[in-house]
Amino acid sequence: MDSLSPLERSERMSRVKSRDTGPELAVRRLVTSLGFRYRLSSKGLPGKPDLAFHGRRKVIFVHGCFWHRHSGCHLARLPKSKIEFWLTKLEDNRKRDRRNVAHLRAEGWSVLTIWECQLRRPEVVSARIKKFLGT
Repeated sequence: MDSLSPLERSERMSRVKSRDTGPELAVRRLVTSLGFRYRLSSKGLPGKPDLAFHGRRKVIFVHGCFWHRHSGCHLARLPKSKIEFWLTKLEDNRKRDRRNVAHLRAEGWSVLTIWECQLRRPEVVSARIKKFLGT
C-alpha cells in the first residue's frame, strides 16, 4: 500500500528530472575542469548519452543507481509498494540501457557509464574520465 495519496504521488513523481540532475551536473563540472569539450544529450545517438565527444567517438552516460538498477548498490533498492510494477519498469530500463550501449558500440562509439554512487569519490571518477578520453 502506498503511503501517499494518488495526487501526492503524482506531484512527487512530477519532480523527478530526466536531465540536468545533480549527478549529471557533477560529471559535467569534472569534465570541464579536465579541459574537455562535449555536447549534451545527443538526440541522434542511441539512448541520448548525457555527454558526447563526437571527435573522439566517445560518450558518457550518467546513471542514477535506482532508475538504472546498479547491481549491488544500496541506492538501487526497490520501493516497498507496487513491487511488481517497479521491478518490471526498472528491469526494462536496464534492458534498454544494454541495447543502447550495444548499438553505440556497433556504430564504433566507446561508452563509459558513471553511476551516481561513484560520484562520492570524484577523484576516482576524474581519473576514469581522463583514462577513457585518452589523456
